[in-house]
Amino acid sequence: MKKVITYGTFDVFHQGHLNLLKNAKNLGDYLIVGVTTQQYDQYRGKLNISDNLMKRIENVKATGLADEIIIEEYEGQKIEDIQSHGVDIFAIGSDWVGKFDYLKDYCDVVYLPRTKGVSSTLIREKMSGSILRIGIVGCGRIAHRFIPESKYVSGIEVVGVYKPDKKGAEEFAKTHELSFATADLNEFIKNIDVAYIASPHLSHMQYARYFLENGIHVLCEKPISFDHKMLAELYTYAQSQKLVLMEAVKTAYCPGFNRLISLVKSGIIGSVKDVTGSFTKLSSGNLRELDPVRAGGSMFELGTYPLLPIIKLFGPKPEDMSFVSMKSDTGVDLYTTGNIIYKNGIGHFKVGLGVKTEGELIISGTKGYLHVPAPWWKTEYFEIRHEDTNNVQKYFYKFEGDGLRYELSELVTLVRSKSLTTHKYLPAESIAIASVMESFSRGECVTEII
Repeated sequence: MKKVITYGTFDVFHQGHLNLLKNAKNLGDYLIVGVTTQQYDQYRGKLNISDNLMKRIENVKATGLADEIIIEEYEGQKIEDIQSHGVDIFAIGSDWVGKFDYLKDYCDVVYLPRTKGVSSTLIREKMSGSILRIGIVGCGRIAHRFIPESKYVSGIEVVGVYKPDKKGAEEFAKTHELSFATADLNEFIKNIDVAYIASPHLSHMQYARYFLENGIHVLCEKPISFDHKMLAELYTYAQSQKLVLMEAVKTAYCPGFNRLISLVKSGIIGSVKDVTGSFTKLSSGNLRELDPVRAGGSMFELGTYPLLPIIKLFGPKPEDMSFVSMKSDTGVDLYTTGNIIYKNGIGHFKVGLGVKTEGELIISGTKGYLHVPAPWWKTEYFEIRHEDTNNVQKYFYKFEGDGLRYELSELVTLVRSKSLTTHKYLPAESIAIASVMESFSRGECVTEII
């Protein structure tokens, strides 16, 4: 008897799950299905699980395809299950190609073709609209990272991609096994519930408004706009239409950073007087972030990150600000430092694409300070230190993958709960950062060094 084993969360059970089980069953005589616990899903970064474990097990059982159902509870269990059950074939969806090749030492590994467009009209009606169809605008580097991250968020399906260059869209869709690719915006909006805008900076505002005007929720890469008044109007419009408009600043949504902000606001280091953060990386070549025509430069590319904790802790209305920039021959700032001044404190930041420095975050208060080592924008660990050097509190948090799953998870939560804003990144904070960017772009309070 040939034994086959497969695993999954099987949350919001749909046709794609059913097809996977059918295809796995056809590989042998006896099918074992492992259903993951919510605790294990959380450990491996799977977010927004809707159905409890018993309901997910019952849904698998109801298909009549599983000869045996087991529970997956911990990392490394697959090897033990394969050996203890005498499994011949491990089967999993093709969106995990290569991920489980290490199991080839124990049995055959088969990657089954995934079902495209599981959120079709029929399934969506059956699921009462539980699965959100997401369409991607643009095919750049961040879009390629978005697809694997989306697999860790329950209740969504990335179904298609839009790009004015249809050939590029088709290549992207083929690579990621999406249902459709198009260069027609009208076709695009008919097939999605949420638009993820990952196009070049200067097109963000135009796309965001278009989708909102057509009843589509929007998750937009930063910055949505360099014009804070236009951005404020866009947030107001989204709320009037009862649609979600979220700016995709991954740090704002990750667990460690949110815990950090809560602790500081609780007064654990006293009254905050200084926030200093840096984010630099070395870039070269024909890149968009180095192109002055396409809103390139250190400030526009990286400035949102260190401005985030400054605005979060001091508020959206600074008293004054100043910048010093080192420019390239093309006029792009390769390194910028800034001071954001408030009545009761000051924020300092450094961003660079041509200069490298330590990427840490330090929040200074009247009773102590908080230190996050590089890379602080992926907050996994930080310390709270006091005058007594023996009194150090250490905090550890997981930051999974590229971190895009956290913003996606927040989006799903907002849409499901019919909320329009999240405390993790308020519209006022997004608008305040846009205002700082706008001042910089106009050359206000900027000292240039060539």
